[in-house]
Amino acid sequence: MAEEDLTRQHIRPSRYGDPAAPPGTRHPLLPQAGHTRTGLRRLARARQRRRWAVEGIAVVACLVALVSYLTAGDPEPGGETAGGVPADAGRPSGFPGPEGRDLDAGLVSPGLRPRQRPPSPSPTPPTPPPPTSAPPVRAVLAASMAEAPGEVDLTTVGRRDWVHWGLRGAASTVRKRGGSGEIRDEGGTGRRGGWDDNQESFSWRDGSPVASASGSPHGVYRCGAGSGFTLAVAADGQARTVRLYGGVWMARGRLDARLSVGGPSRTLRIEDRHTSRSTEFTIRFQAPKGSRLVLTWTVEQAFSDDCGNVGVQAVALR
Repeated sequence: MAEEDLTRQHIRPSRYGDPAAPPGTRHPLLPQAGHTRTGLRRLARARQRRRWAVEGIAVVACLVALVSYLTAGDPEPGGETAGGVPADAGRPSGFPGPEGRDLDAGLVSPGLRPRQRPPSPSPTPPTPPPPTSAPPVRAVLAASMAEAPGEVDLTTVGRRDWVHWGLRGAASTVRKRGGSGEIRDEGGTGRRGGWDDNQESFSWRDGSPVASASGSPHGVYRCGAGSGFTLAVAADGQARTVRLYGGVWMARGRLDARLSVGGPSRTLRIEDRHTSRSTEFTIRFQAPKGSRLVLTWTVEQAFSDDCGNVGVQAVALR
């Protein structure tokens, strides 16, 4: 009976093992002889910890492999990876590689042309405002006369320019040194002579070729009806004042003042039938640059068959 029970025990199907297993074989989870329940629990926990350790090591290895792949340098252009896969495989189309990322840092892969950047457009210079044209110069002319002063300082009254005639004869002329040169002697008609007994005297301190003079009574003249002098003063667009020191001897003299560009004109006359007379003519004018004030001083009528004449001593401009 006891042997029958033992046999049945060995062949009884069990949820812990295979009934065909040879006698004496135990399922790993079956309690072994000599083990207590507490020992079995400790054994199970130790096996579980070993399993976790193995799984952790596998995860770490995978992470190490992934980091190595990501940090490894890109293969040479056109080459293959260690697995035989083309270097460009797996990179999305249009995604910038290192040659696109490092252009600004000057790191360009060999054999690749840097990305061409369009040149910056040149700044358009601002359009200058249209030039403002100066208003046209209006022609202005006024003339008057007065008795000539006994002494005339040409350096003072001719700050811009002056001319004196007759100091050393009929052909002698002294000009302001460093003057504007705007006073011009344009000749005239009749024979020109010189005299040295004028009742008015002239002085200067800035002359050429004679640097200075004091109390000069000299001048020049032309005899006979219709004879006389033609003088001109260049205009520069500014208001100017001209003083003409002239006279007559036994004649009537006529001064005509006009502008070469047209416009107003003025005529003044003086006369003396028996002796001489001197006058200071003052002409104020303004005309466009390039034009001229023209002064014609002539014998309108002679009262002496000998030599009725008009004379000129000096012209000053300021």
